Amino acid sequence: MTTVDSMKSYAANESFSRGRRFDEPRPAYRGEYQRDRDRIIHSTAFRRLVYKTQVFVNHEGDLYRTRLTHSLEVSQIGRSVAVALGLNEALTEAICLAHDLGHTPFGHAGQDTLNACMRDFGGFEHNLQSLRVVDELEAKYADFPGLNLMFETREGILKHCSARNARALGDVGERFLARTQPGLEAQIANLVDAVAYNNHDVDDGFRAGLLTLEQLREQALFEQQFEKVHALYPELEDRRLIYEIIRRMIGTVVTDLIEETKRQIEEAGVESIDEVRAADGPLVNMSAAVYDQHKSLKRFLNRHLYRHEQKLEMTRRAQAIVEELFVAYSGDVALMPGEFADRAASLGGADRARVIADYIAGMTDRYAIAAHEGLAG
Repeated sequence: MTTVDSMKSYAANESFSRGRRFDEPRPAYRGEYQRDRDRIIHSTAFRRLVYKTQVFVNHEGDLYRTRLTHSLEVSQIGRSVAVALGLNEALTEAICLAHDLGHTPFGHAGQDTLNACMRDFGGFEHNLQSLRVVDELEAKYADFPGLNLMFETREGILKHCSARNARALGDVGERFLARTQPGLEAQIANLVDAVAYNNHDVDDGFRAGLLTLEQLREQALFEQQFEKVHALYPELEDRRLIYEIIRRMIGTVVTDLIEETKRQIEEAGVESIDEVRAADGPLVNMSAAVYDQHKSLKRFLNRHLYRHEQKLEMTRRAQAIVEELFVAYSGDVALMPGEFADRAASLGGADRARVIADYIAGMTDRYAIAAHEGLAG
């Protein structure tokens, strides 16, 4: 565990933070970033992630990852990397736990469809929606909207952003206009997100029978670890074999990430978070060789898992559900619950469409299915 005394000089330190949007008394027995983490965990949006798709829709099986378990796995890897690098563990954890709060039901199929529905109204992107959730949509506190998180946590949640959106976001959008970097903790969260889903999607895809051992062995990252595990445990059954391989894959990539990042930080000579922000590019990286293997595995999963016919069938159904909900609510906002219906009815154009998108994006998979079925009733 990293403490203020053990953190590197270029770590995010709450003493030099740009603070919260609304002033609050400091917490008595925990740090500011710990408070952010706790607020995220207690949020309604975080609880909803348990019934939101990662790859497989919730009702397809009880043992597949959900957005919630994915976020927990990202957090676990992110904390390990942060501690190894002497960075702010609590901040890294908060960003990792919050990064998918704005995701739609049905994973990327839901996001892409909602984006298409919102094309004439500013579009929809789950990364921006996650920031919108913590800044505006969570309604818990008497003194402010949202969760009133620290600037660095909000900065980390917003991984990418167009110039048009950045101008509208104020402080947290400035770096996209100035082309500067976020803190190292945000850079960690961005990269370990991909590490987590690459590896756990292998596990879920194999469990579902959509990926075979023979296919996976064509991937260098998988094959290297397969050879090691098979040599140690030649009689190991597939279930444990896959797990032993995946845990070693994660270990290989994370170790490389830590070592390469240490090298790049030293080479850049940064001594403060301001120097990290002024760097020519991100300093949290894998080595070129491991990154190539990581990207190859991502392309493999895109071809053989995400575009598998069994997955595409569910994707098409999910797209129809989201589109038909959007059309129905646009035609009659009274079909939504009172709070959303009242807000939408008082607005027009893009603002009205955004309220509808907020409502749909907040749905869990099963709620969206039930709401869609309710349209016919």
